Amino acid sequence: MTVMHLSLIGMSGSGKTHWSTELAELGFLRFCCDELIADKLAPELMRSDGTVLALGEWMGFPYEPKYKEREYKYLACEIEVIGEILGYLSQSNPGEKVVVDTTGSVIYTGKDILEGLKSNSIVVHLATPPEVKERMLRAYMDQPRPVLWREVFSKKHGETNEEALARCYPHLLFSRQRLYEQHADVTIDYYVRNRKGFGVKDFLEEIQSQTSTQRA
Repeated sequence: MTVMHLSLIGMSGSGKTHWSTELAELGFLRFCCDELIADKLAPELMRSDGTVLALGEWMGFPYEPKYKEREYKYLACEIEVIGEILGYLSQSNPGEKVVVDTTGSVIYTGKDILEGLKSNSIVVHLATPPEVKERMLRAYMDQPRPVLWREVFSKKHGETNEEALARCYPHLLFSRQRLYEQHADVTIDYYVRNRKGFGVKDFLEEIQSQTSTQRA
């Protein structure tokens, strides 16, 4: 396991981009999967007036007509992007500092991709406790992110779209949480990483501490 190669996994909004950006300021080469996916989808994101849609706006919500088609396209691009990153990691110097800011849907990319991340990096799970799910749902609804629901969303008779999202989001969180845990080497607790004064060096020390314990 290569200490200097890190892959951050967790729910959309769990802090992957924040911590990967902090690591980049320490000299880590940062791969942001959302940005790389957006590059591949660039023609689809272009409005007729020349302005560019954000990925979350383009994908939309799971009750919208074009969502399924766009969910499929997004995942296909994600698999391609992470495959390219794995190609880089497999050829890079083990001492090179690299961080992969994955998407929340990385757990749907398939066995080969997930095993590749574990073989070429320490997979760090940014855990999200159930009690913050309402805040995360509100953030998602206020500013949509590209979230893959993978058949978890359903709408009951008489429900509004917002009510259906509120009912289904905890199920999405729960189903993903188990997969994140299954594929992670290290888990950093929500309350640990949000502790006052907890910075990027503490973040790295937490990873080092857990990996050292596993080796002992």
